[in-house]
Amino acid sequence: MRKSLRSFADEVGPDGPVTVAGGKTQWEIGGVPAPGTREVSAPVGVVAYEPAEMIVRVGAGTSLAEVGSTIKEGGQFVALEADDPSHATVGGVLAVGRSGYRRLGWGHVRDSVLEMTSVSARGEVIRSGAPLVKNVTGYDLCRLWVGSLGTLALTGEVVLRCLPIPRAETWWVGRDTDPFAVASQLYRPLSVLWDGEQTWVGLAGHRVDVEDQARTILGPHFLPTDGPPPLPGALRRSLLPRALKGLPSQAGVGAGWLAQVGVGVVHCSADAAERIGPVVPPSLEVSELQRAVKERFDPAGRLNPGRSASRAAQGVSA
Repeated sequence: MRKSLRSFADEVGPDGPVTVAGGKTQWEIGGVPAPGTREVSAPVGVVAYEPAEMIVRVGAGTSLAEVGSTIKEGGQFVALEADDPSHATVGGVLAVGRSGYRRLGWGHVRDSVLEMTSVSARGEVIRSGAPLVKNVTGYDLCRLWVGSLGTLALTGEVVLRCLPIPRAETWWVGRDTDPFAVASQLYRPLSVLWDGEQTWVGLAGHRVDVEDQARTILGPHFLPTDGPPPLPGALRRSLLPRALKGLPSQAGVGAGWLAQVGVGVVHCSADAAERIGPVVPPSLEVSELQRAVKERFDPAGRLNPGRSASRAAQGVSA
């Protein structure tokens, strides 16, 4: 029997430190919960799928693989990525808030969320957003929940926006090309990745359009490849997109880093992260705002104690 939102809220309760445990595929990002924190599980399963409306309602504990399998029958997908979709849960991916390689084409993970039903630090069920693919009035708390690591509320159910599965997705790799010029010429590329030596380009859409872009813009300098390259390391740095141009002189060429052109995220090894430099901490004003928001939503600090969304944003794990 599927766990109800009321049962989930009762498990969370109003007292004591508590966390939601899913597949734990990104468990250490931002720090692990403090010792003694009680673990609960979110509802699991696809509650409703409406292909005509292009929305799907799921329990936050549902794996990405299960969601994908259900809506694939309608020729649709959700723009959420994970290294292990069979274990990564919707709630976990949204709590961490990290987009994958395809963010340039798909947008940030928060853009996939239409509605979230969560449990507050007082054990109350709260709903934000609306299951409509259009603007809604009021505060968009969904965007605040995504990436907060469950430190403001614990999500039980989510309504996600679905997208049509593209007719074609192809990947190309070229050497000694200008990735920034390539990105500016392409029409809605899925991804442009660069390590200072090689550039990987992901294209998706109607096959004739994908083939035309590959022929006229990428040309003979690019060859087809199976997909994006593996991550060079577990760390990340976030830079202004225009600052990526200085990475070869700053961190070396092909030396343990991979940049998402047009996005600003740099995946890197520990050595490359040191060469890129330390993460700039948030300003005093931003830190004070984060503290005030946390105090307003969780004054007793019972939701995921030991975790910090700001540490996660700086690429810090446990």
